[in-house]
Amino acid sequence: MSGTMNSRNAQTTRHNRKIAAWLFVCCLMVYGMVILGGVTRLTGSGLSMVEWDPIFGIVPPLDAASWDQTFRLYQQSPEYQKINVGMDLAGFKRIYWFEYSHRVLGRTIGMVFLLPFLFFLAKGWIQRPLIPKLVAMFVLGGLQGVLGWYMVKSGLVDNPHVSQYRLTAHLGLAIVIYAYMLYVAFGLWFGEQRATLPGWLRRSTWLLTGLVFVTILSGGFVAGLKAGFAYNTFPLMDGHWVPQVMFMQSPLWRNFFENIATVQFDHRLLATLVITAVAVLWLSARRSTLPASVRTGLHLMLAAVLLQYGLGISTLLMHVPVPLAAIHQAGALLLLTVTLYAAFRMSGQVNSGD
Repeated sequence: MSGTMNSRNAQTTRHNRKIAAWLFVCCLMVYGMVILGGVTRLTGSGLSMVEWDPIFGIVPPLDAASWDQTFRLYQQSPEYQKINVGMDLAGFKRIYWFEYSHRVLGRTIGMVFLLPFLFFLAKGWIQRPLIPKLVAMFVLGGLQGVLGWYMVKSGLVDNPHVSQYRLTAHLGLAIVIYAYMLYVAFGLWFGEQRATLPGWLRRSTWLLTGLVFVTILSGGFVAGLKAGFAYNTFPLMDGHWVPQVMFMQSPLWRNFFENIATVQFDHRLLATLVITAVAVLWLSARRSTLPASVRTGLHLMLAAVLLQYGLGISTLLMHVPVPLAAIHQAGALLLLTVTLYAAFRMSGQVNSGD
């Protein structure tokens, strides 16, 4: 009887690891999707496709006549008429391919998720509690596509500018999908291999994960307002620790989302809080006896936050070059990844009395 049970457990573990490997691949694709979305934003390509056909839109212009028709549609858009007036077809193609690649990758992720999901479901490899989690991931992915088009529509009106609110919502949902998928994959891959740790360490790591997420969202507002192109000095802003125009807008709350100086200051402040929190957590954890996996997670966090902070300062001082800005965005996701890994490893039992 025990032999049969052990055999079933081993088979379940093998199936879970296959499902986890598939989810890790999906996570990697979402990671690339976020980076490509950032590059699309940085190159001013996001409004180049003025129509959205979720079924047949995967087919790009294939001949000169199709390109001319697509270009004429773009010439009727506010972005062409107010910003890119006089752009030739060759210039249009350069920005078109970025946005096209972003949309096609999104649809590809949907298929890479759906088809293996149906296969695993038909084979009976997915345990019942996992099914609603996977369905939720797929639904969130579909909503993300709709939200992406809702974001683009905000720039196809009189003002050719994508709303920073919609941009940040689009980024935030992508991060939520990525983090949720990654955490579920960790659980399937590592199983119940978790440590008994002090409660303060577990709580601190989860709070830190939340702080990293909020900092990424603040970066969305920086991107949406192109705030990185202003105040290109560090640590001072226009010769001051706190910019004098931080609260010039009324009502007060608008400054935190619409004032370039305030948005950039907030992002700097949050980033500094993150690196300080990681350093304090790393130093404090050294006093505890920790498993090797947890120590590895803490070391990775420290390395990732030092890299990311340096990338952020360099991107600012160099006036946001596209390659460096894209690496900075990749670094943000890397930091979230290792922080989430550390949080997962610490989510086991808690020492009593702590």
